[in-house]
Amino acid sequence: MKIGLFFGSFDPIHIGHLIVANMVYEMSVMDQIWFIVSPQNPFKENKTLLDEFDRFDLVNLAIRDHDHFRSRDVEFNLPRPNYTIDTMTYIKSRYLDHEFKLIVGEDNLVQFKKWKNYQEILNQYGIIIYPRKVNLETPLINHENVELISAPRLDISASQIRQMLRAGKVPKYLVPEEVLKLIELKKYYT
Repeated sequence: MKIGLFFGSFDPIHIGHLIVANMVYEMSVMDQIWFIVSPQNPFKENKTLLDEFDRFDLVNLAIRDHDHFRSRDVEFNLPRPNYTIDTMTYIKSRYLDHEFKLIVGEDNLVQFKKWKNYQEILNQYGIIIYPRKVNLETPLINHENVELISAPRLDISASQIRQMLRAGKVPKYLVPEEVLKLIELKKYYT
């Protein structure tokens, strides 16, 4: 089975995430897309993140009607900060008969050389690149294990959604309806 691994804080998950996952599923040869909820991004501050279990619940709610999507909390029990290569190695050791590829936005490819063991990710797993709002030049785009899919460019930001919620505004249509209802019920981000 071929699995696309989509890492993120998903704080909160929004339609941009779902569109990316679905486009990768439809435009590549992946059998499933796994949403890997990251408790802590090594490149970001962790002070304002919603609790990881709450974010995991929001992801589950958002993907529950998508047969080819799965959520994974594998990083919750790994040392922190979590590094993508360590998580991928851990997952691969448990699913030896699966093939994994990393899903990232085109903008991440520019800083990809800063990632821990980035060459191992490229050579052992490969990367599916989702186009972002600007074309970014990097020689890694020509690597044999890098696949750039053809898809619409999106500019939807979780931080903008959080700001809207804090300001008492409703990010309708930016967040799946069920997710927005739970956010409002639990008063997340307010």
